Amino acid sequence: MTSIISVNFNQPEVTIAFLKSVKDHAGEIPLEVILVDNGSRIDHGPEFLSAFPGLIYLRSAENLGFAGGNNIGIERATGDFLLLLNNDTEITPNLIPVLSEELERNPEIGLISPLLLYYDQPDLIQYAGFTEMNYLTCRNKGIGNMEHNVGQYDEASRETAFCHGAAMMCRRADLERVGLMEAHYFLYYEELDWCEKFKRAGQKIWFSGRTKVYHKESISVGKESNIKTYFMTRNRMLFIRRNTGWFNTLLFSLFYIFIACPKQILLYLKKGRKDLIKWVLKGLIWNFSHSNQSADLGFKI
Repeated sequence: MTSIISVNFNQPEVTIAFLKSVKDHAGEIPLEVILVDNGSRIDHGPEFLSAFPGLIYLRSAENLGFAGGNNIGIERATGDFLLLLNNDTEITPNLIPVLSEELERNPEIGLISPLLLYYDQPDLIQYAGFTEMNYLTCRNKGIGNMEHNVGQYDEASRETAFCHGAAMMCRRADLERVGLMEAHYFLYYEELDWCEKFKRAGQKIWFSGRTKVYHKESISVGKESNIKTYFMTRNRMLFIRRNTGWFNTLLFSLFYIFIACPKQILLYLKKGRKDLIKWVLKGLIWNFSHSNQSADLGFKI
């Protein structure tokens, strides 16, 4: 059986469309669907249950972030395979059979993601894998990003550096060794950190183009905000602190403090976004006052 896990935060219409997509495309596959409400202002549980009869609906009193919300669902799941899907995705009929078949065929795979296409522009690729991370700068690149989809990845089944948090599958049995996602990231970098945990457990991160998911994330998602600026700044450094040794962390910190963050501040000044500069500084400073296991968000949500 496969457990599908998704998280809702104040997006009832999007979530209902997601549930209907699962209902329409999952077919006769043995399935349990778990929806975690992450402290939404209004409880839309009855509407979610109506959209997907048999839904396992769990409600958190507070917003626990991407990882924290998914972890609630993971702990409740009973399926042999766990498929984590963003609530702003719509699936395709062969998604679960292809991903689970890849995992069954290759026990070395720990996490696997499908091809991601933009829902509003379905011929445009969002994700077909990631390149390796440069741990000195904490930078890598998306494979296939913004390419027109002409079937160039349709038969791809290969190792990649990282999965995409919008859609990824693993075996429940592997989590006994790997553990849950780190909830203290709250937003951004948590799925990259989880991939690192799978790698340390001796497993591979995988991409399959044999199936796909449509993601409703806007192509213009790069719009800056206080919360995005803060957590992107904070968690980039936190990721390095957690996943590299002290010498690499030192070199990265020098680069980050004296090159990367000043460059970002200059860009905000150029854009007339002085309001975001303090959130760059707050995200940076957080790392010098908290351990790499701290659960303090440092940001009022």
